[in-house]
Amino acid sequence: MPERAGTGVRVGGDSGITDGMTITEADHRTSRVREACALLADSVGAAPSLAELARATGTTPDALRRDFRRVLGVSPKQYADGLRVERLRAELRDGRDVTGAMYTAGYGSSSRLYEQSDARLGMTPASYGAGGAGATITYTVVRGPLGALLVARTERGICRVALGDEPAALDALVRDEFPAAAVTRDDGALAAVVAEVLRRIAGEEPAVELPVDVRGTAFQLRVWRELQRIPRGETLTYGALAAAVGAPGGARAVGQACGSNPVAVVVPCHRVVQANGGLGGYAWGVERKRELLDRERDAAD
Repeated sequence: MPERAGTGVRVGGDSGITDGMTITEADHRTSRVREACALLADSVGAAPSLAELARATGTTPDALRRDFRRVLGVSPKQYADGLRVERLRAELRDGRDVTGAMYTAGYGSSSRLYEQSDARLGMTPASYGAGGAGATITYTVVRGPLGALLVARTERGICRVALGDEPAALDALVRDEFPAAAVTRDDGALAAVVAEVLRRIAGEEPAVELPVDVRGTAFQLRVWRELQRIPRGETLTYGALAAAVGAPGGARAVGQACGSNPVAVVVPCHRVVQANGGLGGYAWGVERKRELLDRERDAAD
């Protein structure tokens, strides 16, 4: 099962920079970024400024900003914002009140908290901490050519597409993450969206664009955007995708971002394969990945 929408990559040792990069003595740029990421992850309250990070890593602010862009594809600020949202999310899940979670996560004011977190959580922090109270999610589960298919959406767009063997197993996915949300099954309301997802499963050219409402770290979002640029009927290696998002050597981190994709098929993480020609992993089973690729190649011929 892929990581649920909104969870992102955990901070510290499980972040993209530590898991996905090969650090060598000669790679000073990557070493500086790794050191700066560790400082950000270890900070309590307000994150160190760019100038402070540069001094601590023995470089200049402009150079460190360029290093982040080249290694991770994001700025130091975007990386720090991602960590801060993760801390907020963890505090709320642990039952902390919003005010306490806000200061522990490093938000200096409630306005900053609501300004930045709403785009990542898809709802207000209080609603997220209450298990999605106030959020509205509509979903359906149907039988498709690859087994059971779940499609769920918020007011903003599709928030989950999942594949599985049994409809009952998929039926609980959205409710598991947001048990207090207004979760409603409405097969008719999602019929047109399901039809468009089924077109993609069949390997056909999309008829319309499907808006999505997904949350992730800055690195995950960059990978998911790049996935949507891979043409139908073609594939890209994990290493090539890492280079495309500005993280050469970050194939493992890219693989993790693909595995965390909450909207299968719509964001085509199945189009990423191993350099040796192997299919690699797929959250919904390698055989489904093979079938999706075969259908796309056949339809594109």
